[in-house]
Amino acid sequence: MSLTPSNYNIVPLIKREGILSVLEKGSRIDGRKFTDFRSLSITQGYAKKAEGSAMVRLGDTAVLAGVKMKEDVPFPDTPDQGNFIVNVELLPLAYETFEPGPPDENAVELSRVVDRGLRDSKAIDLKRLCLVPGKKVWTIWIDIDVLDYGGNVLDASMLAAVAALYDAFLPKVEINGEEVKIIKEEKGERVPMNYPVVSVTVAKLDKFFLVDPELEEETIADTRLSISYLEDGRIVGIQKFGSGTLTTQELDAVESIARASTSRLFEELKKVITRPEGGVTQ
Repeated sequence: MSLTPSNYNIVPLIKREGILSVLEKGSRIDGRKFTDFRSLSITQGYAKKAEGSAMVRLGDTAVLAGVKMKEDVPFPDTPDQGNFIVNVELLPLAYETFEPGPPDENAVELSRVVDRGLRDSKAIDLKRLCLVPGKKVWTIWIDIDVLDYGGNVLDASMLAAVAALYDAFLPKVEINGEEVKIIKEEKGERVPMNYPVVSVTVAKLDKFFLVDPELEEETIADTRLSISYLEDGRIVGIQKFGSGTLTTQELDAVESIARASTSRLFEELKKVITRPEGGVTQ
């Protein structure tokens, strides 16, 4: 079973003090400002056999998301809506402590946080995934593989999931009454997306708040807070990691920092999800 490296890595006290001494000077160990993200690239269409995919590289972290779909039955309480399922895998090649086996609690937590950000925001138009109300819908699977673990895998995973969804096409469908014919060899409509979602993770390290913590910062952080946003500033998800605490004043400070940092992520996303005809795919 794979385990998040922060469960095992113990940064020596002298190294922690060294990192803090750099922070006291107003910089970080990799030269970034406290509110800077690492280098970021988003590449759609990376996995050719998926209906949609995206590779995200955030510093030393690399995440690949793929989208597949199948004809399914709706849930009884949402007969006119499709379904989607998020699955995150911490692959053994991503980090030295990761091992083969079923997803552990860390991978499950990541899956749930990404799922909640997409679901609570209503980023996916689930009603448009309905083929025959009460009988047939599309279920979308979003598989996220962490290929290189360099810290802050959540923000990278959210970006990869959203970019892959915007890259995905449903198979062509012909509907005659309640009869549905799926033509898998032909592309139909794009997966119906309402708008993109991003998450921003801020680590608290002593008295400092650091956006997009790299692995060593993440390992020694007192706590981390990840907040998911829509572009209009609405918060659609919050997740705290670690055993440390935040005062009310610190929580307000973290939220302000995270909100101000979303513009960079939306800017990078729009470079790949904005279509030639103009505007973001609806």
